Amino acid sequence: MKYNPIKKILILVTILAVPGFLYYLLQEKGKNRYKPLAIYGPKKVASTFHTVRGKQIPDTIYHSVGDFKLVNQKADTLTWVNYKGKIVLLNLFYTNGPSGVEFANKAMATFASVYEKNTMIHFIGLTINPQDDTPKILTDYAKSISATAGKWDLLTGDSTQVNKLIKTGLLLDALKVDENGKAKFTYTNMFVLLDSQHRIRGYYEATNQEALSKLDDEIKVLVAEELRNIKDGR
Repeated sequence: MKYNPIKKILILVTILAVPGFLYYLLQEKGKNRYKPLAIYGPKKVASTFHTVRGKQIPDTIYHSVGDFKLVNQKADTLTWVNYKGKIVLLNLFYTNGPSGVEFANKAMATFASVYEKNTMIHFIGLTINPQDDTPKILTDYAKSISATAGKWDLLTGDSTQVNKLIKTGLLLDALKVDENGKAKFTYTNMFVLLDSQHRIRGYYEATNQEALSKLDDEIKVLVAEELRNIKDGR
């Protein structure tokens, strides 16, 4: 067989070039390839713009959950300032609720345990029965579900504020009716995932294991997004 040095050189160049090309694809083309989480709620086009590859793109104003002033199981007053820059996982509950509430709080306890050392993630349980669920009641209840204030806050307070937060902020439903002299609640039993800008990034059925598995995955996606935004200075 006739020796062909040109062919040998081409093969060598190809072998040397492939790792570099793959690295380029991973670094440049592989960025931000995950599917970003949706942003829920009403939105509108802003009068401001941002630039992408020389093109001016109108900014979008997304729905965000408004501020509040409530107290937790330690009677500490909390607002969004206490969760500045944090991802928040929130659910509705009440201390004398049915089995669905118990299941949801057990699931929340699992998430709080898994992400115990992650300072980016905080947890909120918002009572839909603030008249009965006082800080004193929540203190004992927090012990029963291992909810540590500062990481997993159980919030209560003025009923008008609570209702506003639920309906116009979280876009959920909670209805109280009296049956035979006893209060009964019908409410949306969902986990709500909020980003550091207090925007709603996901709803998950609190008693559905498949939805909870999806939630665990999407918490990780949101953490990656938040870290990327910090790195990019956004």
